[in-house]
Amino acid sequence: MQAQPPVDDKTKELAETLELAKVAPTSFSHVLEAVTGSMLDIWNAFLGHIPFFVAGLVMLLLTWGVSIVAGKFTRRFARKTTKRSSLHDLLVRLTRIVIWLLGLLIAAMILFPGLTPARALGGLGLLSVAVGFAFKDMFENFFAGILILWRFPFEAGDVIKCEQVEGRVEAVEVRNTTIRRTTGELVIVPNLFLFKNPCEILTDRNKRRFTIYVGVGYGEDVDAAVKVIENAVLGCEMVRDDEPIQIFPRAFGDSSIDIEVTWWGGSTPLQERASRGEVVTAVKRALEDAGIEIPFPHRTLTIRDATGVLQKEV
Repeated sequence: MQAQPPVDDKTKELAETLELAKVAPTSFSHVLEAVTGSMLDIWNAFLGHIPFFVAGLVMLLLTWGVSIVAGKFTRRFARKTTKRSSLHDLLVRLTRIVIWLLGLLIAAMILFPGLTPARALGGLGLLSVAVGFAFKDMFENFFAGILILWRFPFEAGDVIKCEQVEGRVEAVEVRNTTIRRTTGELVIVPNLFLFKNPCEILTDRNKRRFTIYVGVGYGEDVDAAVKVIENAVLGCEMVRDDEPIQIFPRAFGDSSIDIEVTWWGGSTPLQERASRGEVVTAVKRALEDAGIEIPFPHRTLTIRDATGVLQKEV
């Protein structure tokens, strides 16, 4: 056997480099082939899933159409059973919500064939808990709106007063209530605010009671003044005659005997202002015609010179 020549270090390094050069293209081709195969698998899976996407989309369109038709039938049924428009809107919204929930559940089961109703409901429960914590205020307003619509404390067109908000209700929605102030501004009030705070419904009835106070001089006949005021109030057109007028001396004022005058009029803000104006005008005119004094504060000015001598008194 012939002895092989000794291999130096440079020859070994060159051999290793050539070996790596042979292996590297082979490894890169394997990686490229694997990536291409994965992309093809994903594309083929997507193409194979297209019918499920189409079926899910069709299901959503069908749900949309069914919700509209069911909403119309529900509104017709509600109109036959009750006259409250707020209850009509509530029943229609609840019907559409139920139909959309069922439609989304079926669409999800179509889109993901392995999804069962039990798994879907379980996932929906977990999702609802997470969404409930994330949108706590929104859901509180939503359920408060449902309770307001269901209990119907007020309807669109009623005039209400809640804390610093007073005006006519334009719309009662599931989350918010829009109120138009008597000065013209539109206020968007969360339903939770109306649900938690005391709310006065000024137009719950078609009549309200109003009160003013009239003062007559201490030198006047109080019984005669009460009779004059009563006749004046009875002669007002905007004072309702189906409720009693109540006139009572109330207290000893600083410069007059205070008389409380109470009557019933219309419930809207405009009717209130008009009725108050008519009654005040009629009472003042009647007391003046009867010669009964309506006292008012008098101011006396005394002017003295530097020596303290009185110069003028007004």
